[in-house]
Amino acid sequence: MTRARVFLFLLAWAPPLGTAAAQAPGTVARTGVFFESYKFGSGLAFDRLSEMTIPVTVVQRFGSHVTVDVGTAYASASVGQANGRTIEHTGFTDTDVRAAVAVVPGRLIVTVVGSLPTGAGAVPDTTIPLFGAAGTDLLGFTTAGFGSGGGLSAGFASAFRVGQSWAVGTGASYRYAASYTPVAGGDELTPGGEARLRVGMEGPFGGGNYFRGAFVYTASGANEFDTGVRSLLGDRALTYGAVTLPLGRGSLGIYAWNMRRFSPRNADTSAIVVPRGNVLAAGVRLDRPLSPKVTLSPLLEFRHELTGPGAKMELLGYLVRTGTDLRFRAGEQATLVVQAHLALGTIQDEGERISLVGPRLGALIEWSR
Repeated sequence: MTRARVFLFLLAWAPPLGTAAAQAPGTVARTGVFFESYKFGSGLAFDRLSEMTIPVTVVQRFGSHVTVDVGTAYASASVGQANGRTIEHTGFTDTDVRAAVAVVPGRLIVTVVGSLPTGAGAVPDTTIPLFGAAGTDLLGFTTAGFGSGGGLSAGFASAFRVGQSWAVGTGASYRYAASYTPVAGGDELTPGGEARLRVGMEGPFGGGNYFRGAFVYTASGANEFDTGVRSLLGDRALTYGAVTLPLGRGSLGIYAWNMRRFSPRNADTSAIVVPRGNVLAAGVRLDRPLSPKVTLSPLLEFRHELTGPGAKMELLGYLVRTGTDLRFRAGEQATLVVQAHLALGTIQDEGERISLVGPRLGALIEWSR
């Protein structure tokens, strides 16, 4: 993921699209602080990778038809090299402004998202190892990118009832990205356009159980430098499924997702090609109320990533993450979430497996009125 991880994480606390406007608050503000750090065994060019993110999102509803979201983050990342040197970068990410208009409430929503280039569009070439290490989906850092040239995307989402209690949703969007210089003093980059198609289904089954599933297909155009060199990224297919089961006073959630990155079409030998890859994740989460205001949510997740240009992809690494979230409702308008996770795993590098371990700590507060 990119900086959208921050935005989508905060928006995940928003009410579902099907929630009645009368029930949804008019204003919701969210912020917090998240710290992630990984310690690596010997064998890599770096031995530690850390990041702190302070995200901020404000959601404002105007009547029953229009919602506007604004999201950004302040992040600080560092990588400790094996030679004892440290590479650091600190600053704001780009700012996303989203407007959603319910053309047909509950059935058709049209969205427009503008990405303002408030982050670091051009970074020193000395920081390239930092961004390369932080960008992998295996580690899943909250902030994987600090900036771009901005962009604009537009799309729609629709929902239809199937039977008595199931629903099917579809959506599509297209993103245009502005040109920028990613490395200070380097060549200008014009990102290719990106089209995305979504299909999802959800509904109850078997007396108290609930299923959610989705498929997302993304296709990107070639990224072109002003020198004529092209960078190619293949299409991506994301499949997601989750089941929620009642368990005593709480609920048990089981989920899995798989993201497949294909080889680019019509790649030539002069182009920079991102190799195909596959990321698989599966997890379980228990939501257990301790009181009317406090909910404890222990979780366990396994993540596995393959990559490589050959006929058979090679292991990039795997990760097991465990920990808990504690959600406290401080009143009618405020909710606090505290997060403490620990990850263990390995990274594959030139045939050698290198261990990694690290915490993810965070606190998020939401206020609504």
